[in-house]
Amino acid sequence: MKLRRALSVSAATAALLPLAMAAAPASQAASAAKLPECSEVSNGQYENNVLVGRVVGIPASITLGTHWTTYTATLTNTSAKELRSFDVSAELGSYVYNEGERDLSPYGDLQYWDTSQRAWKTLRRANGSAGGTLPAPRTLKPRESVHAQLRFRVRKDLPLDHAYDAFTGLTGTFADRYHGTNCTSDGVALGGFSPREG
Repeated sequence: MKLRRALSVSAATAALLPLAMAAAPASQAASAAKLPECSEVSNGQYENNVLVGRVVGIPASITLGTHWTTYTATLTNTSAKELRSFDVSAELGSYVYNEGERDLSPYGDLQYWDTSQRAWKTLRRANGSAGGTLPAPRTLKPRESVHAQLRFRVRKDLPLDHAYDAFTGLTGTFADRYHGTNCTSDGVALGGFSPREG
């Protein structure tokens, strides 16, 4: 989950146009969404080191408030095969381990830099959590990378009544096969941080 383009693809340095996602066949996206996860069909035997992620710019801790933290995230296809039904999403949240803990996602804001419109675009899911799908190519060739410039903040109304194991970054999902069964796999470019009062 790097470089001054919110969503760009590079093999050498090819720019990704936001139209790439709109032009992708809907049937291709739908078919991948209906596939089981490769980890499920393999009973945990499937290993994915195909899509490798990297993030730069996320500090160990951030101060609650209106200040934005900007970072870059990269997903790279390190395999010799083209990744199909490729999809990229960005997340801001925290892991919940115990009863009574909460996810910080509804208290945060996450944006990506849209290179075509030269503007920050907010990512927000229907349930109120910070995150969503980014424009991306539907295929990723060997040694190609997807780069995103993102920024986030966590509001001051986040209750600090427990420690947060917080993270933000990209997840890339693609269609694969395991022992003759079609399935989906993914790779992540995530960075962790802790929120603190200013």
